Amino acid sequence: MQHKEHWLTPLELPELPYAKDALAPVISEQTIEFHYGKHHKAYFDTTKDLVKDTALEGASLEEIVDTSGKDPSLKKLYNNAAQAWNHNLYWKQFAPVGQSKMPMELEKMLQENFGSVQEFKKKMTESGVTRFGSGWAWLVLDNGKLDIYSTPNGDNPWKDDKFPVFGLDVWEHAYYLDYQNLRKKHIEEVLDKIVNWDYVLELIKKYQDQQ
Repeated sequence: MQHKEHWLTPLELPELPYAKDALAPVISEQTIEFHYGKHHKAYFDTTKDLVKDTALEGASLEEIVDTSGKDPSLKKLYNNAAQAWNHNLYWKQFAPVGQSKMPMELEKMLQENFGSVQEFKKKMTESGVTRFGSGWAWLVLDNGKLDIYSTPNGDNPWKDDKFPVFGLDVWEHAYYLDYQNLRKKHIEEVLDKIVNWDYVLELIKKYQDQQ
């Protein structure tokens, strides 16, 4: 995680950037109550407990993810810290229903890298649907190019030196209350209706400056 010197995040659950019902019906208020209010909070609480009275107490979330990701004996810490980080990005990358609009600059980038915006969405959906069990589908910046990438469980693309600019959580708690087993429908609804594409573009530009 040496790339994120400007991304020193405190070990605190961030506030949601919108009301808990702002993503409904794509993601319901009830899902946010559980996903953000219980799961995301628990990742932070467990991470705090695990670093207490260790050399990592007082470290940023990124430093904890980086250090624990390189040490197999700290796997439990890595799992929780990486999931805390993943979810920080997850909630920030959404916009209230009706406000999601893709800037032309990002549209051109996606066309250059995937052929079309629709092809990007199709590949992103496939990546999320074919991830067996729990995990994530990511849009990453890899050596200056945009690519689709998938990780199991709570693993983070930083571990493989890729810059995550958008992440789809395909753990069942992300969609089951709203879509039951219809993971594909959940992903398609998210991509079409609630992504804050301006934020995705902002991340791409920040990371391009670091490559």
